[in-house]
Amino acid sequence: MRAVLQRANGALVMVSGSVVGAFDGPGIVLLVGITHDDTVARAQRLADKAYDLRVFDAGHAAGRHLPADAPRELSASDLGLPVLVISQFTLYGETRKGRRPTWDRAASRPVAEPLVAAVVDRLRERGAEVASGAFGADMQVSFTNDGPITMLLEIDD
Repeated sequence: MRAVLQRANGALVMVSGSVVGAFDGPGIVLLVGITHDDTVARAQRLADKAYDLRVFDAGHAAGRHLPADAPRELSASDLGLPVLVISQFTLYGETRKGRRPTWDRAASRPVAEPLVAAVVDRLRERGAEVASGAFGADMQVSFTNDGPITMLLEIDD
């Protein structure tokens, strides 16, 4: 399982001209790719990793009370920040040969859709406000990358 995590200052996803998920202010955009042998356990580990990754600082707290001994680097979990989760099969595109990507390593919808849902469910279990796109839809995702901070996360056994 792999994901691209981007620290954002506001984000939204549209499908057919309608906003289906959004957040204002600081948060995380998480693009999630699933391959054939991924599991619910990996999905949960990915959600935990993304939510606990210390890519924020006290400047992102905006109205949230932080204890005096709070660490300098903070996670979305520490700050209670929102997450926008987008399914992204293209993260498993193969581009080594030729000019046309192949998608052989990307899991099919029956495998991938429940695992993206497991990422969302785990984040919500952790208390995150989570918005998401529509699986398999043609989506337009807009956000302001803050920093810029962009991290590639890979979860395997």
